[in-house]
Parts: sequence; structure tokens; C-alpha cells
Amino acid sequence: MGLVGVQENGKGEMALSLGNKSKYKRMDSELSDEFDDEASNHYNELERKKSIRKYVLACAIFASLNNVLLGYDVGVMSGAIIFIQEDLKISEVQEEVLVGILSIISLLGSLAGGRTSDIIGRKWTIAFAAVIFQIGAAIMTFAPSFQILMIGRVLAGVGIGFGVMIAPVYIAEISPTVDRGSLTSFPEIFINLGILLGYVSNYAFSGLSVHINWRVMLAVGILPSVFIGFALFIIPESPRWLVMQNRVEDARSVLLKTNENENDVDERLSEIVAAAGMSNGEKNEEKAVWRELLSPSPPLRRMLITGFGIQCFQQITGIDATVY
Repeated sequence: MGLVGVQENGKGEMALSLGNKSKYKRMDSELSDEFDDEASNHYNELERKKSIRKYVLACAIFASLNNVLLGYDVGVMSGAIIFIQEDLKISEVQEEVLVGILSIISLLGSLAGGRTSDIIGRKWTIAFAAVIFQIGAAIMTFAPSFQILMIGRVLAGVGIGFGVMIAPVYIAEISPTVDRGSLTSFPEIFINLGILLGYVSNYAFSGLSVHINWRVMLAVGILPSVFIGFALFIIPESPRWLVMQNRVEDARSVLLKTNENENDVDERLSEIVAAAGMSNGEKNEEKAVWRELLSPSPPLRRMLITGFGIQCFQQITGIDATVY
């Protein structure tokens, strides 16, 4: 009987041991599944954030393409003007007017661009700027005389003015807060890239005949604006402009595409609604921008002094004379 009891006891311990092992295996399996799920979710989240960063970067690059036009015009005209003078037999005064008129016209284009972007949207203002520049560049390319060349130059200046104004505005409104500073520097970088491309174009086509080379140089400037046409199928409208049009849900959809942290979307949307002068879907009384500039608040005054100061000292260096 004692032996039987021992055997039964041994069998019981063996059953208990096997039961515990089975239980531990189930627990290990459950922990493994949970770990795999967490790892998979973490990986998907990282991929989503990476995709959003690439998308925002692409939007900033495409929006800055119009700034390449300004840089390219500055760079290419420094070489093309030599061949234009020789081909069209223009005077030195006409040369100066032809080169300098762009700065004046682009200034007027920038002033008109703000109101235009409020009416048709930031995205389509970028497109409008590209189309105007294309028309101007095409007219300059086939210009048979100084007068026709000036017409094309004026249109190109308007397009550049619109593009230079809208690019930093669009990028600032589309970018996440943490990346806004670096992304809004893209327009300036692309201006310098355009200047470099203009010099390369001068070198590449200077060997052609005098009647052809400067026309090809100016025609190449159309290419960046062509890429903007493709960009329109990629870049979204500015969420701020959408809010101004009472399209709050569309603005929220754009913010979901351009912000890594989904929890920040509603907070950012609330800030945009407040900044756009809206509360509970109703527009507040609009403030006069010029009145605010003439009597700015202390923070705005500091920003104006910094902005005007940088531009002033940049021009005082005389860099434009060197570049042209």
C-alpha cells in the first residue's frame, strides 16, 4: 500500500508539473503576442511619422520652386544681357532699365499677391505665379525687339513677385510648429540655388550663336515653373486659408497629413481658428493690417525691426551689383 501511495503521489506531482508548464507556455505566448503587437504598432507609428516628414518636406520644396525663378533670373541675366545688347543693339540705359525693372515690378507683384492669396488660396496663387512667369519668359524668349522684351520682363517680374511672397506664407502655414523655422528658410536657399543655375546656364549656352544663346538661357527658366504644375496634384491647400473659408473639417484633414502627433491637431486647429479671427464659426471684426503696422504692438515692433533690419543691411552690402 505504501508503494502504491508513493506511485500515486508521484503521478500527482508529475501532473501538477505538466500543468504548470502548460500554463507558463500560454503566458509566454500571450506576452510574446503583446510584445509583437507593441513592436508592430511602434514600427507603424515611426513609418507614419517618417512619411509625414517627407510629405511636409516635399510641400516646402515645391512651394519654393517659384523662388528658383527669381534666383535664376538674377544669375542668368548677368550673362544674357551681354548677348542681348549685341543682338538687339540696345543702349546702356536700356540695359539698365531691362535689368532693374524686375525689382520694381516684383515689388508690386508681392503687394498684390497677399490679397490674391486671400481670394483664390495659397496653393492656386503659387500656380498663378508660375503661369504668369511662364508667359513672360516665353515672350522674352521670342522677343524680336527691346519693347517686346520689356513686356515679357514685366510679366516675369509680376510672376516672381507673387511667387516670392506666397512661398514663405504657405510653408509657415503648412509646417508643423517644430519644423517651421527650418522649412521657411527654403525660399532663401532656393533663390541662391537659382542664381547658381543661372550662372551654369550662362556657361553652358554661351557658345551658341548670339541670336540664339540668350534666348535659350531665358527659356530654360520656364522649367521650374513647369514642375509646379505637377506639384499642384501633391500639395494641399493651406489649413489657415481653409479655416478662413469656413472649411474647418478640410483644414483638420490637412493638419492630420502634416502633423506627426495626432493629439496636437485639434490644438493647432484651435490656434488657427483664433488667429484667423473666427470664434464658433463666426467671423470677428477684421483688423486693418496697415493700421496694425503703423502702430504695432511691442512683439510686432521687434519682429518688424528685425525683418527690415536684415533686409536693409543685406542690400547695403551691395551684393546685387556683384551678382548682376
